[in-house]
Parts: sequence; structure tokens; C-alpha cells
Amino acid sequence: MKIWNKFSNSRLVSQYGRLSSLLCAGLVLAFGSIAAAAQSENNTPISVELNKLETIDTGCRIYVVVNNETDSEFETLKLDLVLFKTDGIVDQRFFVDLAPLRKQKRIVKLFELGKVQCDEIGSFLVNDVVECRSGTEAVENCLARLDVTSRASAKLSK
Repeated sequence: MKIWNKFSNSRLVSQYGRLSSLLCAGLVLAFGSIAAAAQSENNTPISVELNKLETIDTGCRIYVVVNNETDSEFETLKLDLVLFKTDGIVDQRFFVDLAPLRKQKRIVKLFELGKVQCDEIGSFLVNDVVECRSGTEAVENCLARLDVTSRASAKLSK
């Protein structure tokens, strides 16, 4: 029976030590790349633009342009919106679902607000993201991903 003596073959131990260091360095680089890719995906914006307000018989039609710049598809992106009148007073709170959003795709969504005239709308606030799902998975921190702008007379903020 041979008993391993760590000093008996120091050259072999030294080679294994170098090999193990190289392997660890490779794993650190690989996991770092994976983490960086995941972080990059988490920072990729979903652009939401209030594009146009259109007066209709029953109130105001809202045009929203959504650009999903991520590599994920979203089955749900439900926003909690607050409408402020031109005098800055809160008028109403409501929810809109901007999904489905295909990856790397720009779309236009329409919704109507009854009993509200377009020229009475001062701004919309994205109060929160109520639900954000990609497939069956909930997506964390969707509010931070939203990049909101407005081309309309009313502003959009978060």
C-alpha cells in the first residue's frame, strides 16, 4: 500500500496546481460573461412613447408606440397609469396591458378614455408596473426597464 506524500512528487503537484488555477480562471471568465449578458439583457429598455391624442365622439383615443428592444417576448406588460388634467389635478387611475410584445419588435397600441377630452389631458404617470411576464416567468424590475417619452401635447413620465 502506497501512502500519498504531498512532498514526494512536488513537480506533479505543481503541474496540478497550475492546471487547477487555469481551470478556475476559465470558469470565472465564463461565469462573468454569462452574468454580463444577463445584466445587459436586464438593462435593455422597453421604450414606451405617448405618440398621439385623438378626439373621438366618446372622449379621447390614445396612441402608444412600444419598442421592445430586448431578446425576450412579453405575454404581459400591465401598467398602472394615472391621468392628470392640465391643471395638475389627478383625474383617474387605470390599467393598460401593452402586451403581447415580440422580441426586437415595435408596435402601436390604442386605448380610449371615455368622457375625457384630449385637450383636458395634461400628463400621464406610469405609477407602477402591475404585472410583467415573459412566458410563464415573472420578470423583475420592469419599471426600471421602461424608457418613457412623449410626442403628444400631454407628457408621459414614470
